Amino acid sequence: MRKRPFGRKKFEVSEMALGTWGLTGEAYGPIYHKELDRVIDRALELGITLFDTADVYGKGEMEKRLGERLAAAAAAKDTNDPDAPKPEPVRVVTKIGTFLDEDPPRKKFDRESLRVAFEKSRERLGRDKLDVVLLHNPSVKALAKREATQFLAERVKAGELEAWGVSAGDGEVAEAAIDAGAEVIELAYNIFWSKDLHRIADRLAQTETAVLARSVLAHGLLAGHWQKHRVFFDHDHRSKRWNKETLPYRVAQLDAVRSLVSGNVLTVRAAALRFVLSNALVTSAVLGPRSVVQLDQLVREAGTAPPYLDDEALIELPTRLEKVGIDP
Repeated sequence: MRKRPFGRKKFEVSEMALGTWGLTGEAYGPIYHKELDRVIDRALELGITLFDTADVYGKGEMEKRLGERLAAAAAAKDTNDPDAPKPEPVRVVTKIGTFLDEDPPRKKFDRESLRVAFEKSRERLGRDKLDVVLLHNPSVKALAKREATQFLAERVKAGELEAWGVSAGDGEVAEAAIDAGAEVIELAYNIFWSKDLHRIADRLAQTETAVLARSVLAHGLLAGHWQKHRVFFDHDHRSKRWNKETLPYRVAQLDAVRSLVSGNVLTVRAAALRFVLSNALVTSAVLGPRSVVQLDQLVREAGTAPPYLDDEALIELPTRLEKVGIDP
């Protein structure tokens, strides 16, 4: 597993991270609980050292499960041999600021609400010092108040947190987060949606801000194996994202991506993942596999070494996307 520097911090992480929303059963439908553990264990075996979660995933149960699983894995590797190599640190990114148990559910980024959420995350993850905490999709207005960003910056200064940042809903929020001093940004970035990252590329490079790219496969669309008449069940969030009119159009747009499938890039899914990894600004691509098989496929299809994609194919990609109605 290749590693990349975590922005301006003094450590590295795996260039692929395990996202855990899909493992809760809330996003794409139920998942067998033992498969959840197998996916986490397999990620560790493959050398993944970055795990992405949130305090609301599974109503907090995902943080707890992840903390327990990672602690058990670390204990299994522990040895009294002073000459044995130390295991590589495994880091967890979590998010706070969303309160689903309130009526109605809402976002809160005041100091006291964040303090309570921060302490609960520490307890569930079983860590006195958290690795990375992100504000969970705040507005530009919430960031402008500086209350939330100052709270997390103070946690870093107090030694309770390694790095802080923002999970941004769009490029405007991401830019506001950089202005506030965020050390890491998480935002959607894939072949079909790259404009937010491109908008702030210069700022990211200048500030050496770490970037976590989510929605790498556009919620499964860029896996490239859907039929245009696919139906999503009600408990699948994609049933609200695409309907029977829009999905066939989006599936047809995949034709623009197929030009990247050549040589050792064997699938559209591989091309989509490698597109994200080809961007040097990306610290880690957050993957969302729901099974060991899916995880193995993604890691295998990332390839053994750069270059990730053919340069000429990447240069031609924007023109191909425009032809199918996508503004890259």
